[in-house]
Amino acid sequence: MTTSPPRPASRPATRHATRLATLLAAGIALPVSAQVATDPVRIEQSVRTLASDLFEGRAPGTRGEDRTIGYLVARFQALGLEPAGPDGGWVQKVPLIHTRLGTPKTLRFDSPKGALPAEQAKDIYVSTIRPDDVAKMAAAPLVFVGYGVTAPERQWDDFKGADLKGKVAVFLVNDPDFAAAKGEPVAGKFGGRTMTYYGRWTYKFEEAARRGAIGALIIHDTAGAGYGWNVVVSSGGENYDIVRDPSKLTSVALQGWMANDSATRVFAAAGLDLAQLRVAARKADFRPVTLKGVTFTADVPVAQEQVASYNVLARIPGSERPDEAVMFGAHWDAYGAGKPDAQGRIYRAGANDDALGIAGLFEIARNLKAAPAPKRSVVFAAWTAEERGLLGSEYYATHPTVPMAKTVANLTIDILQTAGLAKDVVLVGAGQNSLEGDMARVAATQGRHLTPEGLPERGLFYRADHFSFAKQGVPTLLLMGIAGASDLKQGGTAAGQAWIDAYTGQCYHQACDAWSKDWKLDGAVQDIDLIGTIGAQLANSSVWPEWKAGSEFKAIRDKSRPSR
Repeated sequence: MTTSPPRPASRPATRHATRLATLLAAGIALPVSAQVATDPVRIEQSVRTLASDLFEGRAPGTRGEDRTIGYLVARFQALGLEPAGPDGGWVQKVPLIHTRLGTPKTLRFDSPKGALPAEQAKDIYVSTIRPDDVAKMAAAPLVFVGYGVTAPERQWDDFKGADLKGKVAVFLVNDPDFAAAKGEPVAGKFGGRTMTYYGRWTYKFEEAARRGAIGALIIHDTAGAGYGWNVVVSSGGENYDIVRDPSKLTSVALQGWMANDSATRVFAAAGLDLAQLRVAARKADFRPVTLKGVTFTADVPVAQEQVASYNVLARIPGSERPDEAVMFGAHWDAYGAGKPDAQGRIYRAGANDDALGIAGLFEIARNLKAAPAPKRSVVFAAWTAEERGLLGSEYYATHPTVPMAKTVANLTIDILQTAGLAKDVVLVGAGQNSLEGDMARVAATQGRHLTPEGLPERGLFYRADHFSFAKQGVPTLLLMGIAGASDLKQGGTAAGQAWIDAYTGQCYHQACDAWSKDWKLDGAVQDIDLIGTIGAQLANSSVWPEWKAGSEFKAIRDKSRPSR
């Protein structure tokens, strides 16, 4: 099997000091720990450093990662923290498979009416996570599976035993009740406008693989997905996954999306009305529909390599119960290099998403280190490969250095609003666990109140690294600035929404997610202080946060109660 040249299998800790020296030689000053209050100047310094061209967009498995890891370790060392990785090290190796599609030899739909266009990034967008040199399927039949949901607890099964082996499963995005009108039987069955995990693209691809499909395509619509087609195609045909045992590899050779217009044409070529099928898919008696005479053929070369990427883990040890840990997390990765934007920028460096979150971790760590030692340990995690499917946090959650049963809570920062002071804080995933009460209480001391996320249909609760911990039963809390319009002190919710619209419409996962002199960091400082205070209070207590009755994660946590 031909692969790209392998990257080094490890980065010994002894090399971190050398990388730090390289960074310093490049003229990047590391802030010196002194005052205790969260400092927007320090935040700015950290973000401008991580979002600089030196780090080349911080893509996993690249030179940009090498520099990023060295910088992160050096910063945690300078703050006086201890390593919290395996075997007493600063890093946890995360073995990844990295794939990139080449120019397709064949990529088309065939129908009784002739061939239909399937141009990559225009009509469809596909990638692969299989370690193959070519992604190939010949005249694979297409089967529309509605929303592709199997939910026994909701008496719902879209598959009805359909055989998908060797076929391409075609899905609608989001949940069966997302577009339901008032009075439809399905209305509210899946949380109404609030997305469940069944609505996420990750679930749909996994379900296709569980049923032996050779391909999986989700029909895109901006409202249901929560983002436009520009975000779908922003990865440029590349993908990542954790290196898995051959027996656990996905059967799906290609997975991705169909543009809505393209899907409408393909369904019409099979004599089907997609609009009518959208309505039919909202009924419990829906059965999969074969697109008669329509097939998908692909022959696409794949450049693939195994890369060693790294989580960075640091801690402040607990003075009384060091085996129990409160965890703060943010992801260090972004999207690396891409096509030049209008200003000629090629690096998609994620200044807000999530260099700002990493900067917040540094400030929380500095504040806690300056205080008396907490009773419980506090772990700080900088995750790799969040943008590739929460892979770094998923790997840690299944290979933890602190057992999940002893992890008190996971507190995650992933995008903060940079438009100024706010009267509120946006709560993601309302109704999940008792940490929401802690958030409300601490926010009140700041003169703020909680506002539920504005667009729960986007499923943001399932789209950040905290979710890897929720799946293991650990109570979680997420700060995400795009979850809803903040009620800003200057301009109110209209100004908050304008900031979200500008960021998500122009800069999300794009080169313009860069440091700007127009950022107003006092609102981000509020949020960093908020989540830092919640974590500090948990670290100095004996309280174990609980999932609320009805949460899908409560039963998992309850099973580990005896070990606490």
